[in-house]
Amino acid sequence: MTKEQEAMLTRINKYAEEVMGDIDPQKTPVSQQLEQLKPIMETIASEQNRPLTDIFIEYMDLASEFSVKNAKDFQDDYLDFDAVQGDLYKLH
Repeated sequence: MTKEQEAMLTRINKYAEEVMGDIDPQKTPVSQQLEQLKPIMETIASEQNRPLTDIFIEYMDLASEFSVKNAKDFQDDYLDFDAVQGDLYKLH
């Protein structure tokens, strides 16, 4: 992910927190969530002189990439925690 892509993702996510803070993403269809994000994506599309659909697609790709990275980081941290627990168990 480039710095520009990271900045765009951060900007959209910040906007999402402001406008969708009270919705449950597990219960709200993705289409409704994206509709809520449309104003910020239209702004970005206009600033970058790109079609709105390109911004939607790029956002979905970046959000997926970010989600996978977070899941991997969590798994790595969890594995480290298990290793520490195992070492502590051996000491007793």
